Amino acid sequence: MAEENLARKRKGEVKKPPPAENKDDKKTERPRPFQGRYNPKASDRYGIVSHKNVAKFVMLVGVVVFILYSNYRRETLHTMAKVSEVLDEKRKAQFQCAPSYKQEIQDLEPVCLPAKCGRFIIDELVTVNEAHKLVALAKKGLSKGGGNGGASILDLHSGALSHGDKFVNLYKTHPDLFTQKDFETYRAVKDKVKAEIAEHFNLDNSKLYLSHPTFFSELTAVPPSTVHDEYWHPHIDKETYPSFHYTSLLYLADYKRDFTGGRFVFIDEHQRANRSVEPKEGRVSAFTSGVENRHFVEPVTGGTRYALTMGFTCDKTKAIPDPGL
Repeated sequence: MAEENLARKRKGEVKKPPPAENKDDKKTERPRPFQGRYNPKASDRYGIVSHKNVAKFVMLVGVVVFILYSNYRRETLHTMAKVSEVLDEKRKAQFQCAPSYKQEIQDLEPVCLPAKCGRFIIDELVTVNEAHKLVALAKKGLSKGGGNGGASILDLHSGALSHGDKFVNLYKTHPDLFTQKDFETYRAVKDKVKAEIAEHFNLDNSKLYLSHPTFFSELTAVPPSTVHDEYWHPHIDKETYPSFHYTSLLYLADYKRDFTGGRFVFIDEHQRANRSVEPKEGRVSAFTSGVENRHFVEPVTGGTRYALTMGFTCDKTKAIPDPGL
């Protein structure tokens, strides 16, 4: 047998090629399940919808969702008072008080309990002249210190002043900085705001007291140096300042003119909407300090924002005396 094979090779016999493939067999070939799943070309060949069309569809859906979400976010921020407006009448809103808030005041002083909790904004309570004088007072005191971050405060009652990453007593470092006229202007404005809160919420004004902390604030776009500079976190005043039952803010600078960012925003979760107040020199915003008025201040992005925060309590033991007495 070996000799026969060798003889055939010498004669040049060629091995027969394999039979040709039948074209009909190729036509009847069917794709296997998931064939080309990770191969875009094969997928486009065998799939009902090409990868390219799927990608276009996904991108289109993403764009639509983004536009709808952006519009939703814009629609849920309502402006209670714009800086361009002069409010002839108070803007206000009422809510049910939290049971714990009502019970606390009821136990302290029933005539200090509001029928309903809420908020109001008023423009003509503090005169332009009074606002100018308070801005000058605040700048005079804050110029003697200043925090390392973007938030500085001056407490005219205790003399506490931001200085670097700590506080100093301004009355010790600069005992004669303020005049009696400065203190008289401050007391006159404080009494106006206190009386307006008592009238609006139907309280006995004589049972409402100024409480600690009450302070001027100066906010800029400088990055925070400590956690105390991060003023923009949402909070409830009653939790941050336990003695507060009513909070008031007197704005001493104009939004857009003197600073950017820095709007005050109420978070009305029960209505799925936020309501902003655009600061304006002389504008007063006041509200009950409970959970119904959770809020935050937007980060200031430019310029300097000045305001005076005053807290009022129904607890006589938490009252503080007027400065300069």
